[in-house]
Order: sequence, then structure tokens, then C-alpha cells
Amino acid sequence: MKISTLYRWLLFIVLGALGAYFTIMGGYLITLKGSPFYAITGIVLILVALLFICRKRIAFGLFNLLFIATIAWSLWESGFDFWALAPRLDIIFILGILLLPFVARKGELYCRANKITLLLLLLVTLVIIIGSLFTDPHAVKGEFSQQQPAKSQSIAGVSDNDWPAYGRTQAGIRYSPLTQINSDNVDTLVEKWTYHTGDKKGPNDSVETTNEVTPIKIDDNLFLCTPHQYLISLDPATGKEKWRFDSKLQFNKSFQHMTCRGVSYYDENNRAEFAKSLETRQPASSSQCPQKVFLPVNDGRLIAVNAHTGEACHDFGNEGQINLLESMPYAYLGGYNPTSPPIVTGNTIIIGGSVTDNLSTQEPSGVIRGYDVNSGKLLWVFDTGAEDPNAMPGKQTEFVHNSPNAWAPLAYDATTDVVYIPTGVGTPDIWGGDRPPLKERYANSVLALKASTGELIWNFQTTHHDLWDMDVPSQPSLVDIKNAKGEVTPAIYIVTKTGNVFVLDRRDGTPIVPITEKTVPTRVTLGPQTQGEHYSPTQPFSKLDLAPTQRLKESDMWGGTMADQLLCRIQFNQLNYDGIYTPPSENGTLVFPGNLGIFEWGGISVNQDRQVGVMNIIALPFISKLYLKDPHDDEKLEGGGSEQGLQPMKGVPYSVDIHPFLSPIGLPCKQPPWGFVAGIDLQKNEIVWKHRFGTIRDSLPDLMQLPPLTIGVPGLGGSISTAGNVMFVAASQDDYLRAFNVTNGEMLWEARLPAGGQATPMTYSIDGKQYVVIMAGGHGSFGTKMGDSLIAYGLPDNK
Repeated sequence: MKISTLYRWLLFIVLGALGAYFTIMGGYLITLKGSPFYAITGIVLILVALLFICRKRIAFGLFNLLFIATIAWSLWESGFDFWALAPRLDIIFILGILLLPFVARKGELYCRANKITLLLLLLVTLVIIIGSLFTDPHAVKGEFSQQQPAKSQSIAGVSDNDWPAYGRTQAGIRYSPLTQINSDNVDTLVEKWTYHTGDKKGPNDSVETTNEVTPIKIDDNLFLCTPHQYLISLDPATGKEKWRFDSKLQFNKSFQHMTCRGVSYYDENNRAEFAKSLETRQPASSSQCPQKVFLPVNDGRLIAVNAHTGEACHDFGNEGQINLLESMPYAYLGGYNPTSPPIVTGNTIIIGGSVTDNLSTQEPSGVIRGYDVNSGKLLWVFDTGAEDPNAMPGKQTEFVHNSPNAWAPLAYDATTDVVYIPTGVGTPDIWGGDRPPLKERYANSVLALKASTGELIWNFQTTHHDLWDMDVPSQPSLVDIKNAKGEVTPAIYIVTKTGNVFVLDRRDGTPIVPITEKTVPTRVTLGPQTQGEHYSPTQPFSKLDLAPTQRLKESDMWGGTMADQLLCRIQFNQLNYDGIYTPPSENGTLVFPGNLGIFEWGGISVNQDRQVGVMNIIALPFISKLYLKDPHDDEKLEGGGSEQGLQPMKGVPYSVDIHPFLSPIGLPCKQPPWGFVAGIDLQKNEIVWKHRFGTIRDSLPDLMQLPPLTIGVPGLGGSISTAGNVMFVAASQDDYLRAFNVTNGEMLWEARLPAGGQATPMTYSIDGKQYVVIMAGGHGSFGTKMGDSLIAYGLPDNK
């Protein structure tokens, strides 16, 4: 057989197979009230295949008509968006190239008009695709008009050179007044030192073993914790280890999290700055550790360590530690899991913790507690599920099981001695038919408590009767907002998984940015109604909203090619989806914003001098599917080691499967971008700029690598900003630390990391040199490369 004949038959098979696939699956899509274009494409390809093998010249004319229709359809559905156009045009473009040898040479099938038309269509497609690389319909291109003040405002009690708390201050603004590294020279940054913790994921570790730590720096000490809760002190100038404290963490694979986001610091000699309000100032103590570091431990402990020696503070609690499982119901190992650094005031240390999601109705309490900062004595409690949340536990009483927990970092206003607490939903998360009102009263809220007593001042709920895991996921940011007249309002910025940014007066919780209660879906449209469930008819929405403005539609579905895009469209039409807050269902519900949310634990960074906020955000849908179960099934179901996949929800009628909305080849079904960086004006409360963030370089096997084009990928971790007009952020699924111009969002620099950077960076100065530090250790459940590297960057020595 001649090579040309073999090629002809192979091409016939390809055309016929594609035609049959698109006809059958596209026909099924039509039955789901979806687009007819795929079925039409399939029918035409079958005709082209038959006419081609029969050596009919009209085959090429028919193919060219399909090519024209595909270009027109693609532009109509997606506009000039490269990532949306490419999978719509790739198959037809490749088929055109494969057919070109037959239509381009003289012979029985030769037709000059078909030849010229096909060549023009291939050229037009290339022009469209290349041209679309230079446009982005999802971007917001703007600039902040405000310029950085000549001298940034320092914070009393906090050295400009230090980063003494998780968010630099306990107000959670993640902003440094340092200017040595700035938007003019940041592109010259080089690696100055790397420290390896030696703490790597092991065979008995939880799936979600993560390196999310943001170190803190005070004077000549840099403190950090690791996934197995080693507390380490480094020399901030060289990265050399000074001491290491082993918490002797007890753990197993059932832990849902093995995470330490950070530690907290207390200085007896500077206690007035931890709480400036007069009523909380007390005489200095005789503590063995005037300067101490507090380490949250995932097995349910809080440890105080001498900041200078690395030894436990034996006069704190029981030989240096507090048992946070004391008075806890269902106090099994790993059930109550403190993962975020506590708040430290002049006399109180305040801590919350994570509770295993979606495991059972017999879980520990989400109680928030205040302890004496020196002795470790329990001073007050706030149990979010109790009738009297301040009632202290007794010999015969325990905290309320499954009450809403506070796993994210807390925020603190030292001038008023008020702590602001973000809460989640009482587990199980995805079914709430039997939750009593008391367990929903303070769920998905921010609570303002008197830090010295735990007394409630006000609370605000961001989601009613949460069935989607819409916790308040990050540390609130306390910001003084100036209006056009120069009047100042003390505000709190509450970012949420839904994308809503609630801006309240932090004195009384009244809205600064308008909030509207809007009607949301309350019925399952496909499949049976969920047994025993009820729904909130309305939910609160802020005028400042970072979520996509339009609800998803079929044309938003994506894939690497038209073939898997078609499958995503079929899935989309099979799922329950009526917009945000569509109820979970046995049929399966598309959840968007998804379980990762628009915002996660990284929060936002605020330059109060310029009244500017910067952030990285996520846009990735999930699927939530309920499975009605026999009560006896609870004995067989296992869980707790991951927040994705089948979750048992023991004690309620359903188990649930939660996973990202992906195509059969593992790509997100929603077309990109799935991640952005953004800047907002805090006076106008408007988005000024927004750009895609990150590539898929580290999401594909080496043999499938594509050019590192910015597609916009999800990110876990937060951003920081500086008076040097620079925003630093890692977080994304590719292994980079990046710097952006705060004024307009332009990327200025990037550095390749040895592992995933799912942590928030920090910056400080020592010996006259500014450093930017990031933990590149990866994230077990996010799928990035694991490691143990803490890396510091700075300007070259000749700068």
C-alpha cells in the first residue's frame, strides 16, 4: 500500500471517529438543553470523512464551511480570550493541517478555491490565536492615583525593621514600611541564604501535611514552626540555626491537618504595646520567661518557649504547656487541632482551633479561650454553641460539641483591647438539618470580644445556615479609613470564601460598605429533595465583591480540546446549579465559589498610608454530592484525613463527596483564569486593577510542558506589601515567588522556588539590609512539590 493511501485511510478513521464522538455526545448534550454545535460538528465531520474517502472534491469545501463556522462560534462564545479560544479551535486547526496535503497538490481532488480558502482559514486562526495573547477580557487595568507618602507612618511599639506577628501586626495588615527594596530595584533581588528545616512529609503523615508558616522576626531572632511543630530560632542575617525545640507532636494519618501557620511572641518589657488600654495594664510579673514564643501544637496543646534559650517555660501551664483538650467533649487525638498563631495581649493569650470537618456529629467544641500570658491559667471562654458562651467548664460540665470553630488567625486592636474572631460552621458542614439555633448563632461570623474578659461586644454573620463550608477563612484586617474630608473611621475588612468583602465599623459592627440581603436558591431542581434539610431564603452580599459578577453558564466550560470541553458541558448540565448558594444534592451540585473560596487563609495586605489593599484570589468551582446512607453504614465509613473525596458525616442521613470540578483528563472544567492578583481602593471600595496570576508549568508532566504563559491558577497563601510600592506573593500552583507593582499590578520580578510556596512571605531589615523571606515547602493536598526550604532574598551587595 502506498504511503499516501495509508495516510488517506488513517485520516478517514480520525475524521470518522471524531465525527462519531461529537455526534453521539453532542446529541446527548442537546437532550440536556445544551449547545447543538458539537452534534453539528460531528455530523459534518462524518460527511467530510465519507466524501474524502470517496475522493469527492466537495469534502474540502464542506470542511472549510465547518472551519468558518467554528471560528465564528468560538469568537461568539469567548471573544478574544486566548485560553477560551484555543480549545475551541485546536482540533479543527489540526485537521486542517492534516488535510492540507490533499487539497494543496494538483490531482483529482485539487481545487484552487478550496486550497486558498483552507490556507486563509489556517492563517486567520493563527492571527486570532496570536492576537488573543495580547488581550485579556478578564483583566482590570487601572492605577492608584495616590502616591506613597514621603515617610510611611510607623506603628508604636513595632520596629520598622521587624515582623513581630503573623500579619506583622496583630491588626492583620501584612504591610511593612521598609523601602530599601522597591519597585525600581526589586528586579535585581538575589537569593541571600537558604535554611533547610529537615522536616519533611513522612509515610504516616496526614494527606494535608503543609508548610504554610510565616516566620516572625524580633530584633536578632527569626522564629518559625514546621508541620511536625518544631519551633526554630534563626539568625535573620545568615539563616543559621540558633536553637530548635521539639514539641514531640503525637500524630497519625487520620489527622485532617498537619499545619503550623505561625507562632506568637510576647515581651514582658513591652507589654503596654500588646494592650494599650489602661484597664488591661497590670504590674510586671516574675515570669521565668520575660520573652516567650507561643507554639500551637496540632495534637491539642499550646506551648510557651523561652525566646532566648529554646527551653519550655516551666512556670507556664503544666511544665510549659496547656492541654487544650481539657473539658473537651470527644477529645480524640487530632479532633481538635490548633493550626494558627494565637493573639497575645498585655495579660492574655487567646486561641482558637480547627475541628475535623465532615467526619461526625461527635466532635470537639470550637470554643475560643483566653489564658493568662504568664501562668497559663484559664481566664475566660467563649463557646460558640453554648447558651451562655462565657460559662466556664466545671467538674460536671464540658464545652458544647460540634460548635463553630475559629481555625483562621484572629485579629487584635490594642488601643481598645478588642479581639476579632473569624468563625466557621459547626461540623458536619454540608448537611445542617439537625443543627440547633444555638450552634448557628455565631457560625460563619466575626465576633468582637473584649480580650481581657471574652465578653461579646458585637457579631456579624457572613453566611446563614452554611451548607457549603463557607467559613470566614482568614485574619480580618483592622484599618483606619479616611474619607474625602480626611475624617477617619476605624474599620474591619472581613474577606470571605464567597468573595464578599464586608467592611464594618469595628467599634459596633455597622456596615461602612452597603450590605444587602438577597434571595438565593432554596430548592433542588434536579434529583430528589434533600431529606430533613432546610435553607436560608436570603444571604448577605457586600457591594464590595471580588467574586465573578456573572453566574457560570455552559459556554464557560473548558477543556484542553473540544472533545473534553464537550464532556465538561455535559457535566455542567447534569449538575444542580442556580448560582451561588445552590443547595447540595443527591444529584450533585456545582459549588461556585468552591470550597477553597474566592479568599482563603492568606487574607489581604493593606497599605494604610495610601489607603490601598492588595490580595490574591481564587476562582475554582467544586462539586458537592450527597449520598443517602443506611445508619449502619456509619460503622463502615472512614474519614478525617482529607477535606476532599468521600466524607462520612457520621450521625446525619448523608455522606458527601467533595472534589474540584475537573474534566476526565484532570483539567478544571471552568475556563481560566482560576486565580488573580488584585488591588482595591479602600476609600472608594472599588477594584482598581486585577490580573491573572500564575502558570501551569508545575501542573503538567515534564513531557507535556507548555510555554509558561500566565493562565491564572489557584493559590493558597497570602500577599504582603511594602512602602517600596511592592507586593510579594507566592501561593500559586507553580513554584515561584513574585513581586508586583502595587500601583498598577504589573509583575516586576519572579524567582523559581525549589518546592511549592503555599505560605505568606514576610520582610524585615537587619544590619541595614532588607530581606524578603518565603517558606518553600509545598502543600500535601494542593498537589505542589514538597520540601523544607526557607529562602531569603535581598539586593545584591553592590546595590
